[in-house]
Amino acid sequence: MPYEFRLPDLGEGIAEVELRRWLVREGDRVAEHQTVLEVESDKAVVEVPTPRAGIVARLLRREGETVKVGEPLLAIAAQGEEVSGRPKSVGIVGVLPEEEEEPAPPPVEQREVRATPMVRKLARERGIDLTTIRGSGPHGSVTPEDLEPVAQPVSGREEPSGPVERLPLRGVRRTIARHLGAAQQLTAFVTTMDEADMTDLWKIRNREQQEVEAHHGTHLTFLPFFIKAAQHALREHPYLNGSIDDAAQEIVLKRHYHFGIAVETEEGLMVPVIRDVDKKSILDLAEEIQQLGKKARERTISLDELKGSTFTITNYGHFGGTYATPIINWPDVAILGCGRIAEKPWVHRGAIAIRRIVSLSLTFDHRVTDGADAALFLGKVVRYLEDPALLFLEGT
Repeated sequence: MPYEFRLPDLGEGIAEVELRRWLVREGDRVAEHQTVLEVESDKAVVEVPTPRAGIVARLLRREGETVKVGEPLLAIAAQGEEVSGRPKSVGIVGVLPEEEEEPAPPPVEQREVRATPMVRKLARERGIDLTTIRGSGPHGSVTPEDLEPVAQPVSGREEPSGPVERLPLRGVRRTIARHLGAAQQLTAFVTTMDEADMTDLWKIRNREQQEVEAHHGTHLTFLPFFIKAAQHALREHPYLNGSIDDAAQEIVLKRHYHFGIAVETEEGLMVPVIRDVDKKSILDLAEEIQQLGKKARERTISLDELKGSTFTITNYGHFGGTYATPIINWPDVAILGCGRIAEKPWVHRGAIAIRRIVSLSLTFDHRVTDGADAALFLGKVVRYLEDPALLFLEGT
């Protein structure tokens, strides 16, 4: 009798996933630990391997379906084995007891769907099953226009105030909603703000950018400098580089510096983590930011690369924002928001001059530290940004 492979526990508290793509078909021979499907968790795209070798007897879920941990994915038969009857269940710990009273799920008829990632994203947002769409594009691929006739009955509704569109809260956007909602409930958050004169650092970055791109193939942004400035300041203000253990009623001061970096993707905001920033140079950080950003946007980033931050930086200035009140990336204690660098009249050496000024916003958990500590930390960040030679004089 075929074995029924169920969705294993993927860790990180993941309770359910969306079945993104089957990598096998019914009748395919699979090896033990071969990857058979891709699923999209709340945080990343994860490849799922089969625990047994054999022949795929049935695919028990469709692409796009939501599957909970422990629910069946596919049935695997041994060579020459009959595929009728209910498969034995295999999960993360082996064979599960058979439940004779439950009939076997019907086989899922699979149809290959040709569609770009953008079209698949639109379909997920609108709750449309792509297998039901006949594509009008090249080789039968589904186009955005093919979704419109289906999208109207799916999402177009009338309310007393007028027509509305309802989109399912899924994937990364659902994670953002849950995570940030929890952060607001679990922390006593306060935001303090300041400004820094970036004129000298602006000149350094512009002078070295072409050299870095030519010899290292890396785009040099201001983010590595923000990271370094914050990391140096955290050495003198360790309460902002930690977490709080509510169960034990303890403040946990981290003696390592792993920075979460907010990255905007088509799916929503993701926060890859750069580890040991105190051991890395500005150039090292620039290269890693570029690599992690690419992985996040392509959804090839791993769960390990999205966890373990001790402090977070978000650079909304890249999108033109000035000031903000960023939400703490719980369980971190603080998050630094960096606004756009704008030309402003500024008192410089006793005279008014046009300088390049950046706005900074620090949100911190008031349970762990106080406003004075946060203001002094932010002042230290300003000092490093205004006198960037200090970043190099004090080493990594």
